[in-house]
Amino acid sequence: MYLEIVNPNAAGIDVGSRSHFVAIGQLPADVKEYGVYASDHQELITWLKKNKVRTIAMESTGTYWQNLYAALQEAGFELLLANGKFTKNIKGKKTDVKDCQWIQKLHSLGLLSGSFLPDETTEQLRTYCRHRNILMEMAASTSKKMQKYLRLMNLRLDVVVKGACGLTGLRIIDAICNEEEDPEKLASFRHGNCHKSEEEITKALQSNGRKD
Repeated sequence: MYLEIVNPNAAGIDVGSRSHFVAIGQLPADVKEYGVYASDHQELITWLKKNKVRTIAMESTGTYWQNLYAALQEAGFELLLANGKFTKNIKGKKTDVKDCQWIQKLHSLGLLSGSFLPDETTEQLRTYCRHRNILMEMAASTSKKMQKYLRLMNLRLDVVVKGACGLTGLRIIDAICNEEEDPEKLASFRHGNCHKSEEEITKALQSNGRKD
């Protein structure tokens, strides 16, 4: 069955972590490998323009595609960012050369659909939100580890304060990190809002002396 060329002068890019393979056709001479540096992007753009490429399809591989996408977009190319699962159906032994030629062929025939790309403001907000979630998960994990090691030292801070990372808990942990071992001295760091008395906190902070 003959399929009509929908996107003439099309290129396909197999995005990688250390290099990108670019195809402007199905012949061996139509494929080139470029690095990931900004200067490599400019060399790629020059080559594409020299060969009158108008539209480019590339995979959304991790975050490796983003800088290349921005450079190509600024250079004025029509871009299509495709999900990798729609470009990996090539049979036989896979190679980077075959992958980029397969992407180029699918794009030429109009068989690829583009992924949704948010505007720049939304993209930046998404980055901040994702980073905030990562920091919150790290904080929760670190708090659990802190409480675990305090228990191993028989410092039962978890029993006498609502949270180890509260005002009283952090004051006491900071003192422990500064090699304070006297339970009465540690209990004196109790914040006024803490419901437990200094006497009870002192009982909870009788360390077994573990140094590990």
